[in-house]
Amino acid sequence: MSRHEVVQRLASKYIWWKTPEEAAVTPARVIAQVMNIGDYDDVQTMVKAVGDDDLREVLRGAEAGQLDARSWTYWHYRLGMATPGAVPPLPGRRVG
Repeated sequence: MSRHEVVQRLASKYIWWKTPEEAAVTPARVIAQVMNIGDYDDVQTMVKAVGDDDLREVLRGAEAGQLDARSWTYWHYRLGMATPGAVPPLPGRRVG
């Protein structure tokens, strides 16, 4: 399966409030959702399809609320973006 096909298939499961076609327009949103709540098999499929570099980009561009603290920490360690005890804070909301 191509990257786009994988993202679209995962979108149907993890971005249930949109059609897969609509959700696949913003693949980073789909990828972030799978990084946050994906089951093991779906995460493995996604990692294989998009690669670690794209996952790092999604993590760098994550918006407030897209990832919970557990997922945020896991992916920083998993992708070599933080050392123990040095995970950056979760993205916050900006007002104004």
